[in-house]
Amino acid sequence: MAETKREVERKYESDESGLPDLTGVGKVAAVLDRGVAELDATYYDTADERLAAHSITLRRRTGGPDAGWHLKLPVAPGVRDEIRAPLSDTVPGDLAALVRSRVRDAPLLPVVRLRSARDLRHLVDADGKLLAEVSEDAVTAERLGEGGSAVQWTEIEVELGEGVDPAFLDKVEKRLRKADVRPSRAESKLARALAETAPPGRPGDEERHGAPAEPVTAGDHVLAYLRAQRDAIVELDTAVRRDEYDSVHRMRVATRRMRSAFRSYRKVLDRAVTDPIGDELKWLAAELGVDRDREVLTERITTALGELPRTLVEGPVRTRLHTWAGSRRGGARRRLIGVLDSRRHLTLLDTLDALIADPPLLKAATRKPKKVISKAVRKDFAKLSALVEHAFELPPGHDRDLALHEARKKAKRTRYAAEAATPALGDPAADLTKAMKSLQNLLGDHQDSVMARATLCELAAVAHAAGESSFTYGVLYGREEQRAAADEAELPGTWTEIKSEAAV
Repeated sequence: MAETKREVERKYESDESGLPDLTGVGKVAAVLDRGVAELDATYYDTADERLAAHSITLRRRTGGPDAGWHLKLPVAPGVRDEIRAPLSDTVPGDLAALVRSRVRDAPLLPVVRLRSARDLRHLVDADGKLLAEVSEDAVTAERLGEGGSAVQWTEIEVELGEGVDPAFLDKVEKRLRKADVRPSRAESKLARALAETAPPGRPGDEERHGAPAEPVTAGDHVLAYLRAQRDAIVELDTAVRRDEYDSVHRMRVATRRMRSAFRSYRKVLDRAVTDPIGDELKWLAAELGVDRDREVLTERITTALGELPRTLVEGPVRTRLHTWAGSRRGGARRRLIGVLDSRRHLTLLDTLDALIADPPLLKAATRKPKKVISKAVRKDFAKLSALVEHAFELPPGHDRDLALHEARKKAKRTRYAAEAATPALGDPAADLTKAMKSLQNLLGDHQDSVMARATLCELAAVAHAAGESSFTYGVLYGREEQRAAADEAELPGTWTEIKSEAAV
């Protein structure tokens, strides 16, 4: 089983002067010498260095107390999650799975060998608490494969101790700068090794990985939005596998944003190409939603149950709800991981890459963005307006609930269209995005109430069949009715305000 460690560190260039005395920096009471360790690490990547292009490192290291396989995923500048697995001769399957969305079918190959003589010191406070580990590494890097070369350098690495305020690193850096020690120009040893051992004539990262230019045309702006969603889907694949909070929802939103853009900007992109991709995105969103929808309902009903006075809670309602919520959790998660590992999902990722690399642009894509993009947003808003007005004409009940649900979906599409348009249209599109989010939230709360009432009926029937009281489910149902009615009462005023301010 792999373990994860949050790593907060900074790297510095080192010269003959070496490491200055850090005693007295912040709460540092002593600098403890921990000796020299010989580390030998082989880094793995695809032949075209896809992991390195996204600041991901995968290595097999011997020597030191943490020998084994290490996968490092970027979290923020200077912050990475290090996922460890025991030593083995091949890349551990659980680590390989976490980079599958980047690697796809390409083999992971040894690309660089780094050997370091690590002179380690511990910075501790008066109670002996570890504030930071400071190492001075003499590094020899060798690019593996035909034509490989080697380089050497020395660097200083400062890694924050667990539970220590990150501001402590600022104090250490201030002392290092006074000693003319400067931050490293490379984000990692691997990045420096790859840069300094690159064969002559090898293209840089921007050329190899297609760094986008500043958008100019309508097509440029739409593609920039699509590229951001593609990147989110690929990145969140890893987060979903790690079961990170809200990752399933965010990945689902990225699929919806991309699919929505295909439909809103059909004058920019050829539907003959994008419609089949949209169908695959719809499939992925549905698979992601299997577990997510139940989570949302569970949270809503649990919160409502917690707000009831004890006198209104009869029977094992919480136990019944907990059982319902967890009945498919394990199976749904296993199914979701299977989806991410499936040929269909990996083919979709390849298809998205191909779409971004060679987009099916139509004539309107070459035009100035304001006219083309604003027309698409206005068209979506007009369709939304028709749906909302139709819902107002219906009496409360099932048909109105369905109409408001359709309006919610169209509000979401209009929001995403305005979101994509904001870089080109500025404040009017940003204001519409904000307004659509508010409307979407209101309509979403209404739809969640519809679904919660259906779930409460289901739970009440099961409880009644088991000889339990169904009273509390009825109370919760009644409160959900009141909440939905309040949403419906608020909607006309909200919609009137939105219409008066819509200016795209």
